[in-house]
Parts: sequence; structure tokens; C-alpha cells
Amino acid sequence: MSARGLLRLFTALYLALFFAYLFLPLVFMVAAAFNASRFPTMLPWEGFTLQWFWGFDARGRPTGLFQDARMAAALWNSILIGAGVILLSVPLGLAGALLLTSLQSRLKGFLYAVLVSPILTPGVILGISTLIFWQRAFEVGGGLFLAVVGQSTFIASYCMLLFMARLERFDRTLEEAALDLGASHLQMVRRILLPFLRPAILSAALIAFLQSFENYNTTLFVIGAEDTLTINIATRVRLGLTPAVNAIGVLFIAATVLAAIGWAVLRRREVAVRRERPVPARAQRLAPAAG
Repeated sequence: MSARGLLRLFTALYLALFFAYLFLPLVFMVAAAFNASRFPTMLPWEGFTLQWFWGFDARGRPTGLFQDARMAAALWNSILIGAGVILLSVPLGLAGALLLTSLQSRLKGFLYAVLVSPILTPGVILGISTLIFWQRAFEVGGGLFLAVVGQSTFIASYCMLLFMARLERFDRTLEEAALDLGASHLQMVRRILLPFLRPAILSAALIAFLQSFENYNTTLFVIGAEDTLTINIATRVRLGLTPAVNAIGVLFIAATVLAAIGWAVLRRREVAVRRERPVPARAQRLAPAAG
């Protein structure tokens, strides 16, 4: 075997092991969600069932995911907190990015370090400090509000970094031209800056929601008597898992795959529309002159 053939063989083996390491746990989890066993396991296989999504045990007690009121409440709380984090973190991150990209001072490096520091701070410290501050300063106890505030303390920094990366490619002369032509600052932001930042805004909102949805350390200390999905699952891990947890994993995987397929389809349609869009007559007249 030649050296090139040996390299291809090792590359194929490495890729096979890599994808097996990534996806085999998901395959086992999905299979366990449809196994009739009372424990979340794939082997031994006791038969195909949907009772972990919607069903009852031998005593008539509900065992399905969609019949679990506590799990449904925890999922709803996670969605509400994620929406609140988007509403708070995206504007804060945008404000910080605009400040740092427009600031011409020696304090820029110091402010950047301060605004990014929450990402490097352990979530336990953020949660405890948020709870103590709001309890002592405003007598606000743990709950959904503090969960939004506590998570936003570091998620806003992620949003800020996204906006800063986008603003590095922004042509500041467009702002000056708009202002020179009589546009107000509000019109300049609405007509020029926000359309340019639209991809970053969508990305920041998505990342903020995902970071909030899966957060555990910070949320644990500020959620109070409420419950989120990650905390609910962690509690079930300590008390003993049921395949209903695998069922919710199957739903998340399905939602992720469908979202990826939908995005790919929409992207292809946009590319096809751009290719089929006719060239304006003025551009056609100017093309020979430009050549």
C-alpha cells in the first residue's frame, strides 16, 4: 500500500471514530426513548413503545413526557426566561459594542476587559452575587426575574462580542454621509446601522436563547422556588431517571434537525431567486461603458 493510500485509510478510520464518538450516544438515547424498559437503557431491548411520550404504567399512572405537568411547567419557564434574556442581553450587548467601537481613548482596553469579564466569571459566583445584591438592595427574592437578570450578566457579553465582530466591517463614512445629507441620528440608526447589523442581531438573539436555555449553574441560585428544564432534569438524575427524559431529548434532536433542514431550504431558495432575478435595465446600459 502506498503512503497516500495509507493516509486515506487512517483518515477514514479517524473520521469514523470521530463521528461514532459524537453520534453513538445520541443513537443510544433515541433508542432508549422507544424501549419498553422502565430504565433509560437500550439493552436489553424489551419491545417498541411510545409510552414515554404519552402512556401509562401497569397501575394506570401517567408515564409520558406530555403528561408530566412539572416537566411542562419547567419547559415553559425556560422559554420565558430565554425570551427575557433576549430582550435584555441583545440591547445591552449592542450598546457595549457601539461604545467600544466608537471610543478612542486609553480606557477602551480597560472597559473591554470589564465588559468581557462576566464570561470568565464562574456561574456560581454570578448567581450568588445576583441573589444577594437584589435581596439586600431591593428585597427581591429568587424567581424568573432574577433568573433573567443573572443570566443576562454574562450572556450580554457574548452578544457584545458578536456585534463588535460585525461592526469591524462597518464603513463609518456611511454614517457621516447620512448625517451630512440631513438625516437625524435616529434615521441613520434605523436606515443604515440596524439593517447592517440584522444578521448579527439574529445570531445574538439565537445564542442568547440557547445559552439561557441550557444554563444551570447561575440559574440554580437565582430561580428560587421555580423550576427550569435543566434543573428539572438534574433533579431527576439525582432521584432516578426514567425514559421520559430520553423522550424530551428525542424532541430536541428532531427540532434541531428540522430547523437545520428548513434553514438550508430557505437558503437555497434565496440563492436561486438571486440568480434568476433579472438585471436592471440601467445596469445593463452601464455594463458596456464600464467595460
